[in-house]
Amino acid sequence: MSPAKKRTRSYDPAKIRTAVLAQLGNVRRAAGTLTPEQLASPTRLGEWTVRELVAHIGTAVTAVHRSLDLPEPARQDVALLDWPFATVADAPAVDDFTRGLAGRHPDLDAYLADAEESLRERLDAHPSTRLLRTDAGALSLADYLVTRTVELVVHTDDLNAAVPGLDVPFDRQALAAATRLLADALAVKAPGGATEVRVPPYAVVQCVAGPRHTRGTPPNVVETDPLTWVRLATGRLEWKDAVADAKVSASGERADLTELLPLMS
Repeated sequence: MSPAKKRTRSYDPAKIRTAVLAQLGNVRRAAGTLTPEQLASPTRLGEWTVRELVAHIGTAVTAVHRSLDLPEPARQDVALLDWPFATVADAPAVDDFTRGLAGRHPDLDAYLADAEESLRERLDAHPSTRLLRTDAGALSLADYLVTRTVELVVHTDDLNAAVPGLDVPFDRQALAAATRLLADALAVKAPGGATEVRVPPYAVVQCVAGPRHTRGTPPNVVETDPLTWVRLATGRLEWKDAVADAKVSASGERADLTELLPLMS
């Protein structure tokens, strides 16, 4: 059994479904308020404008539709925690698809509303155990929806960064799932028990090879908040900057995670 499979925690499919729909709804409502000038403004994602970013948020959800339209795989061949490490290979294709989609959908509010409504219908029609053919491999619908919380949380944060004052809210369950998946991915990338990474109130993981503590305060401790962790894990924030700005507290000789981040980008 792979380390990813051994470490995979369980997620409540009903709660994850609700979280995905809630976060998509938050983005849809905010996107409906954006002016043409705001939609044309730059983002921190290379050459993407806000329009392309919003379109991409929609594609992160309609990826469920596209997978459900394909024949069901015979068996699941990857674990949920394999997904974060498989995303970088898709970057060029994602860029091309997003640019084309943004051009084909001038009314992004209508596009997101249709994506939200059709997702509800699709999820009502399929059990959480239904297998999907995804870019990372064959995953269950339940597991794939957990990956959608990461996409939605990360890109909601990108949207807030691009449009000052927009402040799209984060669904608590979506943020929790994204935080936990990315924390568990760190433990897979750097197996061990020398360092404890705390992201209250959602996640605590042991990682990094070295002496394992058995009681009391661990000798190496990292602690940060959920959004800072998501930004570190996805390359939106560098470790040294987070430490310098007191967004992260790190104590112990094995508490520097510079060489392990980002986990995905």
